[in-house]
Amino acid sequence: MKYENLFLDQERALYGIRDSEVVSCTFSGPADGESALKECRNLKVKDSCFDLRYPLWHLKKGVLERIEMTENCRAALWYDRNIKITSSCLHGIKALRECRNVSVIDCDIVSPEFGWFCRKVDVSGGRLQSEYPFLKSSGLTLCDVKMTAKYSFQYVKGAVLKNCILDTKDAFWHAENVRLENCIVKGEYTGWYSKNLTFVNCKIEGTQPLCYADGLVLENCEMQGADLAFENSDVSAVLHGNVISVKNPKSGCIRADHIGKIILDEYCARPCPCKIEEIGNAREKTA
Repeated sequence: MKYENLFLDQERALYGIRDSEVVSCTFSGPADGESALKECRNLKVKDSCFDLRYPLWHLKKGVLERIEMTENCRAALWYDRNIKITSSCLHGIKALRECRNVSVIDCDIVSPEFGWFCRKVDVSGGRLQSEYPFLKSSGLTLCDVKMTAKYSFQYVKGAVLKNCILDTKDAFWHAENVRLENCIVKGEYTGWYSKNLTFVNCKIEGTQPLCYADGLVLENCEMQGADLAFENSDVSAVLHGNVISVKNPKSGCIRADHIGKIILDEYCARPCPCKIEEIGNAREKTA
């Protein structure tokens, strides 16, 4: 069934519809009804606007194309399965939560607490602005995404990011099995308490990065503004450029063109169990 050119504001306006198409509809109005498309199955929504709360909960199999979710559209997509969202604006808080098998392509997302507790989410292209995005989610893939955020990817398990620009603080805390390729990560305190966090051909900017990490790998990476790096971390790193300072690494090997200062204080095992080498000078620095 096709629903087209409708203006709907009542509670559960199209509740539970199946095998249907919603085209050029607007969900807004004085009745201020919630849950317009809750519990739907096999749904396609195109060129429509959502200005009311909780519109698409428990959706099983859906395609959303060129839709707009305003700031008033709170908690829009919760508990959904097998959905694809393309060329859309998601501008309400908590837009995606506890969903599985989600594809987001070329979308503009402005949504605090986006993507919490989700499994198998693929984000390709577009822009994401958020606080605490992807908290405790797993099976994530991000490609060509520009993100401005705080506290990103905390407690995430299993993620691959390629060609992304991340402007975010406290990213990847307690994250496990995450790989970044050709990415730029701007922000302080990146990757603390992580496990098996890997950077390949990446640029990492900010103070005190990558501390208290296990299984940390950096291949052909550049660090800027990196002071007090790698404290108490098990690390294998090959770095280009200058590292301001390295402090008390736990184990592994750090190779960089230049390291301004190596800090091995009374809290570091002696001799230092981590090999630290300046590639530019072709000499090893030890305590």
